[in-house]
Amino acid sequence: MKNHRKGCLNHPQLKFAPTHYGVKGTGALAGGSKGGQERPGAEKKRSRPFLLFFFFFLAVCFLPGCKKDEAPKTTADKTINVATTPAIKTTLRPFVESTGSIEPFERVTVSSEVDGILRQLTVTEGARVAKGAVLARVNDSDLTLALKSAELALAQAEASLNNLRGEFQRKDALYKDQLVTKQQFDDITTRLAIAESEAERAKAAMALSKQQLDKTIIYSPLSGAVEVKKASAGDYVRNGAPLVTIIQTDPVKLNFTVPEKAARTLHKGQEVTFRVDALPQGQFAGKVSAIYPSVDKKTRTIEVEAVVDNADGLLRPGYFAHVTLYMEHPRDCLAVPATALLYEGDSVKLYVVDGDKASQVMVKIGQSFTEEKSLDAPGGVSDTRLKRRSLGELTEITQGVTAGQSVVVVGQQSLFDGARVKVNPAHD
Repeated sequence: MKNHRKGCLNHPQLKFAPTHYGVKGTGALAGGSKGGQERPGAEKKRSRPFLLFFFFFLAVCFLPGCKKDEAPKTTADKTINVATTPAIKTTLRPFVESTGSIEPFERVTVSSEVDGILRQLTVTEGARVAKGAVLARVNDSDLTLALKSAELALAQAEASLNNLRGEFQRKDALYKDQLVTKQQFDDITTRLAIAESEAERAKAAMALSKQQLDKTIIYSPLSGAVEVKKASAGDYVRNGAPLVTIIQTDPVKLNFTVPEKAARTLHKGQEVTFRVDALPQGQFAGKVSAIYPSVDKKTRTIEVEAVVDNADGLLRPGYFAHVTLYMEHPRDCLAVPATALLYEGDSVKLYVVDGDKASQVMVKIGQSFTEEKSLDAPGGVSDTRLKRRSLGELTEITQGVTAGQSVVVVGQQSLFDGARVKVNPAHD
């Protein structure tokens, strides 16, 4: 055997065509001599890519055919769980929604009308004051003396006037009897006129002094609350110096804006309802009292003012308000929950259920609104403005659905026209 192997190694190198790759050769193929002869196993390495490609080709061609007998499941056989609610008839009042703020009905800055030391300030921030209540007192010693001086000057002027009136009566009688000259009569007449003027001037001076003295006591011009105190006792104040700011909070004003396209339907007396974040369960109402004459050039809106009763003091100036302004009288409409609608560009659709099938319906919509109902206020509050609860947002349907049709409100994103569905009750 050894001799045979040696003999085989001495044979010339054999070469095979590519078509013979992968077939066992003779012993001469197992080895080769140096100097150009191929290494052992080289032909096996060259055959591996071909074999891999061949088996991959068979897998691609024949494996899919093994599953031809399995029928694919279609989505039409799938049942989708959904929840529905009927389209309802309800009442809708066309409205415009906006935001605004609560403002005091009046805001007055009370100032000093005389110069002097502020002797007393009787109020603090937040204090309630009535119209005519004393707010402050300014030192009046100088003005008291001025009034006394004016009174004495008036007394002197009136005494001089009375003396001249007696003299005038005597000379008037003498003049009629031609016992005094005309020049003497004219002289007494002039002196009497001057004395009368001096007396009137003294009266005016005394009245002015009395008025200045009265102004040292400062009164509230309206009923309300002290918003800001701007001075303290001991301050030297001048005429016109602000002392306190008082706001009137019953009623209050609601300021908000509406788009300019709503201008044609705006008028005084329109009903306004609003909510404030500080009282989330409360709903308040008022009426439009003023419509500003110009449109804001930047926002293209019109400012509107409404008056709101605030006898209980729940509303505070500065509260942020979510406003609804009703534009027309109530009317009947057909509505569905806003969550039932699906938007595709400018188109709106929903799904209605008949039996176990869902059908796609293209609809036209109107306004969205929140339906509310009355309920008892928490904590025993008797104010009816705190007795409403939202039942959810509805959208008016003007075309496509009739009253009573079952509309899908949950699961509609997975539906298609003609889908089989299983209806579950919708939760409120």
